[in-house]
Amino acid sequence: MTTDAMPESCDLLVVGSGAGGLSAAVTAAHLGLKVIVAEKEPQFGGTTAWSGGWLWIPGNPLAQAAGITEDPARPLAYLRHELGAQFDPARLQAFLAQGPRMVDFFRQHTALQFIDGNAIPDFHGRTPDAATGGRSVCAAPFDGRRLGAHLQQLKPPLAETTLCGLGIASGAELRHFLNALRQPASFWYVTKLLLRHGRDLLLHRRGMRLVNGNALVAALATSALARGVDMRVSCPVVRLLQQGRVSGAVLATPQGERTVQARCGVLLAAGGFPHDDAFKRRLLPHAANGQAHWSAGARGNTGDGLRLGESAGGQVADDLVQAAALAPVSLVPRADGSVANFPHLIERAKPGLMAVTRQGQRFCNEADSYHDVMQSLLRATPTGEPPEAWLVVDHSFIRRYGLGAVKPAPLPLGRWLANGYLQRGRSLAALAQACGLNAEALQVTVTRYNAMALAGQDADFAKGETPYNRIQGDAAAGHPNPCMAPLLKAPFYAVKVVMGSLGTFAGLRVNASAQVLDGAGQPIAGLYAGGNDMSSVMGGHYPAGGITLGPAMTFGFIAAHHAASLNPEKIQDKSASNP
Repeated sequence: MTTDAMPESCDLLVVGSGAGGLSAAVTAAHLGLKVIVAEKEPQFGGTTAWSGGWLWIPGNPLAQAAGITEDPARPLAYLRHELGAQFDPARLQAFLAQGPRMVDFFRQHTALQFIDGNAIPDFHGRTPDAATGGRSVCAAPFDGRRLGAHLQQLKPPLAETTLCGLGIASGAELRHFLNALRQPASFWYVTKLLLRHGRDLLLHRRGMRLVNGNALVAALATSALARGVDMRVSCPVVRLLQQGRVSGAVLATPQGERTVQARCGVLLAAGGFPHDDAFKRRLLPHAANGQAHWSAGARGNTGDGLRLGESAGGQVADDLVQAAALAPVSLVPRADGSVANFPHLIERAKPGLMAVTRQGQRFCNEADSYHDVMQSLLRATPTGEPPEAWLVVDHSFIRRYGLGAVKPAPLPLGRWLANGYLQRGRSLAALAQACGLNAEALQVTVTRYNAMALAGQDADFAKGETPYNRIQGDAAAGHPNPCMAPLLKAPFYAVKVVMGSLGTFAGLRVNASAQVLDGAGQPIAGLYAGGNDMSSVMGGHYPAGGITLGPAMTFGFIAAHHAASLNPEKIQDKSASNP
């Protein structure tokens, strides 16, 4: 039952406020549509606001401007090799054709700007047509003051990935932080950022220099608000309206249920299902009880969009090779008694880290992508046992690079040892006892690893042999292999990681226009899906960093044009200014 006598109306109703939803909202508003964004959480941004903000967009304008050009057939060929039976030519061709146009549109007409990833390789350097760079872009740093009063509605970055709330951009900026006590230029760079951050905390109670996914959401939200998009938080969608087509939805508001008619349709972009037990039981074999999966995705991502889509006849894909974007996650105790899920994305490739099972044995190339590492852990875990591993380092490593939520020197280790997040042993045997590992096997494993590190070659898992491995490592450390160093200096440390994810891949089946398909494979009029509510165009594979946000923004761009009955190749600039 609704409390409104007169339904509201708009052209496009967007459910969810991550990059997929906001890219569609901004594009649609630019094309002249009246847009409402409904976000169920009290802050907008979803998992995107916690992400690295990277997009995989082959042929993007920043690469072209730098003179990096490639035959458009090459990235398509790379995906054909990578995806195999999950290769979807229609959707992939749409993605590769419209991705560069999407980036160009946002650069020219919105507050969102990008920095290039021209040196970032694809994950799988041995696959034919893999690139060593030129296929990635990231949101440029953004001044949060541009959001005005709406800044309080922006979800801040995950606290454990920041330094006292200061976001740190990947790449050169992260290297400055790691070298702050070793290089004067890095020390001065970090000092200036910390002083600015301290000033922002005094004046605004939060940092104003936004980076990574937080910058991406802030720039998209700024652009949406400038175009009159009605962004509503604490406003979940409870059901869709259908009158021969999807024609709107009912929203739950603090004032009661409200009906919104949407002339052009509804876009579902509510973040997938990483925190929904029922969908996890249904789609994640390793989480048969619905709980043995700890995602770093936003807590509000509980399958709402998928259920709405199914209620209208949509189909959730169940044939992907993997239903989630897997990542090693450690469980971080917080002072208030809650637990944060920390994704280990950075330190695994640095020289001097090993990952071992409870048996004390390595099971993977630690420098490979987070998704690949966890696929290896699944294969190495005996049936019936939980997939768990330990990241093992020595004292030199943890003070230089940190480990998970533990920051490097000069920040102290005491709180992490006290709350049990970090385990320490004066010897490898003592560390094994603290972690419940096979001590004899761990000693054998470390001895072998140290010998291979000194030789510069991983005879077991080929660590450091691909461009992606090497760029994630640390060549400046001076070891023969930028991803390997012997573990020698006691005490030794370990953090336990469990099976987790950055989000989910299995979503509603859609066509190349992002229209949701029914059981017969026909589009459901007026219903679109984007972001992680759309079944991954990669079919559950993970060929490169940014294959979530790149397609999310591209298909949001495509969906907005389709809803407006326009061809995205013929963009009309209906705005005289660039906010």
